[in-house]
Amino acid sequence: MKIAIASDDERTISSHFGQTRGFVIFEVEGKKVKNREYRPNTFTGHARGLESAGHEIDRHGLILSALSDCKAVLSHGMGRRIYDDLKGAGIEAFVTDETEVQKALDLYINGELIDRPERGCSHKHELSE
Repeated sequence: MKIAIASDDERTISSHFGQTRGFVIFEVEGKKVKNREYRPNTFTGHARGLESAGHEIDRHGLILSALSDCKAVLSHGMGRRIYDDLKGAGIEAFVTDETEVQKALDLYINGELIDRPERGCSHKHELSE
C-alpha cells in the first residue's frame, strides 16, 4: 500500500494540504517501507493558481487522480471539501497534530494515528477547499 504525506521538505508535515510543495509517498508492505518517492505538487488548486476560482470548476480532480494509487493521505491541515473528496474517492484522509513525517508514518502503520478533521486549514475557506 502507498501512503502520501504532504511535506515541503520531506521531513515535516505541511500545515496546508493544498499549498504543500509536494508529497512524500511511502510504499509499505506489512510494517516495512519498501520504497519512498517525492511527488512535487503540480496538481492542487493552490499549485495551479485556482485558489480564488470558486467552486464552479473541478478543483480536486487532478489531486484525486495524482494520489489515486495511495491508500491514505496525511496532512497537518486540510480543508473539509478535499477531506471529504479524498474519502469519497476511497482514500483515507488524516488531519494530524503530528508534524514529523516519519513519526506520522509510524503511527499510521501501527494504527495509532489520530485523525483531527476539525483542525481544517489555516485560512478562511476552511470548510470549502
